[in-house]
Amino acid sequence: MPQIMTTKELAKYLKLHEITICKYAVQGRIPAIRIGRVWRFDKDVIDKWIGEGTPPLIKAGSKEAGKGARK
Repeated sequence: MPQIMTTKELAKYLKLHEITICKYAVQGRIPAIRIGRVWRFDKDVIDKWIGEGTPPLIKAGSKEAGKGARK
């Protein structure tokens, strides 16, 4: 069963400020799930993301998703 973390828990785990975590989630730079108005994070996914040195994520359908494709 996945361990779901709050923004506060993840901030403590990563030693970052909660606002930074929220900004990264909004920007798609960290794997996150938005439930209503709050962000949640799967610890296993975060650990894998850190371990692989995964580049920033871009959400499908986001403003960023199509950047670089146009000339």
